[in-house]
This record gives sequence, structure tokens and C-alpha cells, in this order.
Amino acid sequence: MDYVLKTHELTKIYGKKAVVDKVSMNIAKGDIYGFIGRNGAGKTTAMKMMLGMIFPDGGSTELFGGKADDNARKRVGSLIEAPALYKNCTAYENLKRFSILFGGDKKNINDILELVNLQDTGKKTAGKFSLGMKQRLGIAVAMMGNPELLILDEPVNGLDPTAIKQIRDAILNINREKGVTFLISSHLLGELSKISTRYGIINNGQLVEEITAEDLEASCRQKLMIKCRDTEKAEKILRSKFSIDNIEKTENSISIYDGFDIAEKINTALVTEGAGVYDFHISNSDIEDYFLERIGK
Repeated sequence: MDYVLKTHELTKIYGKKAVVDKVSMNIAKGDIYGFIGRNGAGKTTAMKMMLGMIFPDGGSTELFGGKADDNARKRVGSLIEAPALYKNCTAYENLKRFSILFGGDKKNINDILELVNLQDTGKKTAGKFSLGMKQRLGIAVAMMGNPELLILDEPVNGLDPTAIKQIRDAILNINREKGVTFLISSHLLGELSKISTRYGIINNGQLVEEITAEDLEASCRQKLMIKCRDTEKAEKILRSKFSIDNIEKTENSISIYDGFDIAEKINTALVTEGAGVYDFHISNSDIEDYFLERIGK
């Protein structure tokens, strides 16, 4: 797999506390990687280390298959915390100024404004923009160096639903039309789930899990949960009597993803034939539940 960003046990310590604790992440080309965690989990600190804004106390960052040096970071755009904008300038004038700083092509300004849906703001200055418009302009600024990777820190924080959708649309447009890879931090899993292809879950500075959107969806789909003393016998009954093959088994539980319409018959058969059932229910967990299970409620 072609990775644009990898971290190896990235660590940052303030005082005696490891704010980021041996985080190893893997972001593939084309990913929209949702970096999920509560406020204070270590997301911003980790991103700042990836960008070279602060130095790590341990570990390293790899960009585009090589060292994360100044040349590699020229291929990365970012929006960390609030966007730095020229408040007395229009959206177009902002991008024109930043194109000089970042070495971007002024010819691309109108295309970038269209990608973030700010092409019709005319002479309105950035200081009069809504928070959502400022965030989209910040993303547009980060695009000026034609980056291959965009790192965005809480880009939808504090926005209303309409503004959040506009940010989502902008990210999807840039990802699909320009092939830009994204690393996006947020504590709002429900919002990131609408666009992310892969997730990294961080809690108390530690990366708890990396999971693809497909695997997350599979883990959260409706299933029949059976807890019993003899899972071997239960599995045989499910396969032979009910032709159920999609079975996940642990030491004392079984999960199946069909048979909901015959749940009563399944339960009766398991009890009658001595599988020792002591819990039998349909699980309807969603991604928020999955997230909370990983970081604790």
C-alpha cells in the first residue's frame, strides 16, 4: 500500500504526562482519515508534531515514504486551530496573497474557490464571513501550494449543521477531484463517519485502534448476540439446523448477522439441545457506541 504519512511511536511529554504516547499511524494515499478522540486526547499535539510545528520527545514521522523534512512538508497543507486570514481582503485577495507566500499558481485561485464553494463571495471581506465561510477559506488557503496531503484540526468545531455540510462537501470535492489525502481530527464521530474511509481512535494520548470505514460499518450492523456455556454445540446447531454460516465466535459468545425473523426458534433449539444459553438479544449498536466502548464512557 502507498502511504503518504506514517508515524512511528510518536511521543510528546509535558511535565510528567505523555500527551501523545507512542502513536503509530498509517495513512494511505487517497484516504480521508478521521482522527477521533475527546477534547484533550492528544489530537492537536500529534498533528503539530507531524507538521514540524513542535518537536517530539520520541518517535518519528514519515512523509510520502521518506523523511519528514522541509521538502516533504512542502507537499502538505494544513489548518491547525483557527485559520490565519487577511480580514480586510476578499476571498480572492486572500488566496492571491497566500499564493505568493506558498508558491502557488494564481491561475488556480478560481478553481480552488469553487471547490470550497466561495466563488460567489464577490467584494465581501473575510472579516465579515461567517465562521463556516472562514473555515472553508482556511481550507482554500491550505490548498494554495497544491498539496498532496491536507491536515485539518477540528474543521467543523462550533459550526451549525449547514456550515458542517458545506465543509464536508468541500473536503469530498477536493479528495475526489484533486486526489488529495486528508487527515482530519474531530471529537464528532457522527460527522466524520459521513466522509471518512479510515479512522484512528485516540484516548489519553494513545492510539486505541485503526479501522477502515468498511470494518467499522460491519462491526456496527445489527446482529444477534448469544451468550452460552457451550459455543461449540451452539455453532453446530446454527449451521446444521438453520444453515447459518456467517458466525463470529468467542469463548462464551456467538454473533450472527441473519436469522432475526426466526430468533425465537433459534433460542428454543439452543436451549432444548443443551447449549446453556444465558443471554440472547439483538444488538443495535451504532458508531457512537463503538467509539465510546473504545475510549470509555
